[in-house]
Amino acid sequence: MEMPVPNGAVIARKQQLVARLQAVLPRDAVIHEPLETRVYECDALTAYKCAPLAAVLPSTTAEVSAVLKICHEMGVPVVPRGAGTSLAGGALPTADCVILGVAKMNDVLETNYADRYIRVQTGRTNLSVTGAVEEEDFFYAPDPSSQLACAIAGNIGMNSGGAHCLKYGVTTNNLLGVTMVLMDGTVIELGGAHLDAGGLDLLGVVCGSEGQLGVVTEATLRILRKPEGARPVLIGFDSNEVAGACVSDIIKAGVLPVAIEFMDRPCIEATEAFAKAGYPMCEALLIVEVEGSDAEIDMQLGVISDIARRHNPVELRESTSAEESAAIWLGRKSAFGAMGQINDYMCLDGTIPVSSLPYVLRRISELSKDYGLGVGNVFHAGDGNMHPLILFDANKPGDLELCEQMGADILKLCVEVGGCLTGEHGVGVEKRDLMQTQFDAVDLEAQLRVKDVFDPQWLLNPSKVFPLSVTQGRRSLAA
Repeated sequence: MEMPVPNGAVIARKQQLVARLQAVLPRDAVIHEPLETRVYECDALTAYKCAPLAAVLPSTTAEVSAVLKICHEMGVPVVPRGAGTSLAGGALPTADCVILGVAKMNDVLETNYADRYIRVQTGRTNLSVTGAVEEEDFFYAPDPSSQLACAIAGNIGMNSGGAHCLKYGVTTNNLLGVTMVLMDGTVIELGGAHLDAGGLDLLGVVCGSEGQLGVVTEATLRILRKPEGARPVLIGFDSNEVAGACVSDIIKAGVLPVAIEFMDRPCIEATEAFAKAGYPMCEALLIVEVEGSDAEIDMQLGVISDIARRHNPVELRESTSAEESAAIWLGRKSAFGAMGQINDYMCLDGTIPVSSLPYVLRRISELSKDYGLGVGNVFHAGDGNMHPLILFDANKPGDLELCEQMGADILKLCVEVGGCLTGEHGVGVEKRDLMQTQFDAVDLEAQLRVKDVFDPQWLLNPSKVFPLSVTQGRRSLAA
């Protein structure tokens, strides 16, 4: 099928936009040739693609402000982009937009160990924040599986978590302040290097807002002292439901592990072939890690092991060395990549009450049979953040649509049991039409009014988060 040829007015408008952007940015920071913009046509949700009008890579907050001011004046939509690792289409472009990437903004601006914070540009990767402070025995707690690549900007946009968020919380619990640029180019500061800010909790509104309200260029993050020690234990079971029940009992016992991770047989087999972590071949595997002094670790693992034995595990293995602990976590961190080597998949992200784990896992298995699509489960079991991987064939007509239908049913199930549509991946385009499953008209209207205040023309990250049927009128009024 031939691509439509842009008319003269569209070409002239793009030329004017590019010229104005090149006037405020280095020429190599403005990407506008069609072949080059295709690099930005999607994020990690690769089922949907659309090349943007142009992409820009500023290096400072001032440059971001200049770009947004130009786009605001010309009425050009802007899609903020961190590292492009979003699994919900959070950085998917529209054909008339400018992608604003923060990849070049990766400097450490300030480090304060006495008050336990670090201030960074938000293009810095998650793992490199810990890298900047680990020589002083500090670390940054949120640890998404993509932490080697994902940017702090995206972590803030989606309120990312990770394996260790059971004890330390997600991004919002570790974010102290931000520098943010509004769509008209105005630069604002929210929060800062102090315990709490007075007035409205606008920082809480921004964290998890998915680029709908502004572009966060700098962040002040909480850093913590490394614990004395940490030790994981592997617990294998002969069914998903029994593993889920064990998780629920651990939480009810009042023990607070730093992490409880879950993997089922498809993920175990794929990961073991990929990372060779020494996992037992069973139906379900838990990785439970505790930390503290040797005495604290022994006491906590004793309680956890006693609980696990009541569920008749097929294997119960405590790490005996730093090397074995590293291998255990390498396997878990490699799970998504390992599954990608054997099949196309869509990674979901819903959150449920921990007590509902056995029921939800059973229903996912039933849905897998109903739809005829395989499912691999790997997720943060301690806080109920589910990540079912629905396996499908991208080259088989109708398989993607079937996968999407099954994914919608799983996410509706999460809401039905008292959970929510997303734990850390965000809504993006993937779940926008499911928002009315979780929120009624009054709830959605309150969210839309916040968007109206920060971005009256609705130019930031268009066609995301909110159902299009709800936002059409607003966008036309803004235009």
